[in-house]
Amino acid sequence: METITKVNTIKDKLIAEFESSKGSLFGDLSIREQALEAFSKQGIPNRKSEEYKYVNMELALKGEFLFSSSKKLSAKQIESSQFLKDAIVVVIENGKFNSEHSKINSLPQGLQVFNISDAISNDAFKKHYSKYSDVNLDPFIALNTAMSIGGVFIHVAKSAVVETPIHIIHLTSVSENTFLNSRNLIVVDENAQATIVESYEIIDSKAKSFNNAVTEIIVEANAIVDHYKIQDERDFGHLVCTTQSIQKKKSVFTTHTFTLSGLLVRNNLNMVLDDEFIESHLNGLYLTNGSQVVDNHTLVDHRKPNCNSNQLYKGIIEEKSSATFNGKIYVRKDAQKTNAFQSNKNILLSDDGTINTKPQLEIYADDVKCSHGTSTGKLDEDKIFYLRARGLSEASAKKLLMHAFASEVVGTIKIEALREYVEAKISKRFE
Repeated sequence: METITKVNTIKDKLIAEFESSKGSLFGDLSIREQALEAFSKQGIPNRKSEEYKYVNMELALKGEFLFSSSKKLSAKQIESSQFLKDAIVVVIENGKFNSEHSKINSLPQGLQVFNISDAISNDAFKKHYSKYSDVNLDPFIALNTAMSIGGVFIHVAKSAVVETPIHIIHLTSVSENTFLNSRNLIVVDENAQATIVESYEIIDSKAKSFNNAVTEIIVEANAIVDHYKIQDERDFGHLVCTTQSIQKKKSVFTTHTFTLSGLLVRNNLNMVLDDEFIESHLNGLYLTNGSQVVDNHTLVDHRKPNCNSNQLYKGIIEEKSSATFNGKIYVRKDAQKTNAFQSNKNILLSDDGTINTKPQLEIYADDVKCSHGTSTGKLDEDKIFYLRARGLSEASAKKLLMHAFASEVVGTIKIEALREYVEAKISKRFE
């Protein structure tokens, strides 16, 4: 695809690109056209938008972009990103499924993995694709639905227990400014279990990349899903990452988001609890420095009675970086006996750093237990003094306290190799 020129705005460029490439895009064109119409009405959000007031998306998208990349990574480069050695590996390179380097030849019984562009005739795909991510809710969801060029479809069949983690590796490597739209659909049927790890990494890029990724996760009745996102897009990556989940009766879904680097990272996590006796857990840790911007938005929608949700997000903000946590719990009228809790805690290591935190409760039921709390502060000087009195240097004392602060979230990782990987990344960050 060629760079779009002779158009005036970012929105115009994106719409023109869709019109020029729609004949080669996979799936139902009518779904894409409806999504494009929704995007056209919304446009790229600016600081006047309440949902994007702390992040300058127009600046991030300034300039000319390609909409695909022909740059290829070597087998050695891809192998270096596979930090889970015992895993089913799915490689998404520059927004497209890479069958050559994915490890999906010998899959456990009940598990199917498809290039998303080859899944359009699959019954489970047709039943669920683009049914839950509301294109009118967010312009980047609409844009992805209209322009996605690739990704993966994962189906875990009824009663299947997939013990091996499924590692979806999103790799970006571009030579020119590139805007990518990848799309994943994960369906876990009744009584099934699976662990999904998504990692985002930039390797050997020579230009700016903007990755607009959407992952839909359907957790059917009595299913159990653990989901992890590891974001490490270095000092020049731009990432908008939307996870849309929907849960059915007695299901358990736990999602963890670890933002380790990236110039601009926006996380949209939209969870729908659409039946009774559901459990949902959201854990997040974000580390920012330099001029990095990390923007976390969660929406937990309690639609039915007798459900529980818990949110725990922590951040460490350094230098001139900024972070946002905007968490909303929505309890509908029929969702009696809801238990919903939310906690956001932050440490500011610099007078120039910024944290914006906005926990929200919107409750229309009367028999509920809901709470939220937030705190922001600096490292405890008394604790630093105590540790220094016992022989630690000031740097070592601070490093120990930051590890202790992060450990509450890191400790929720059930995969030992993944927990060790994240701990090593945190240690390196605070050297």
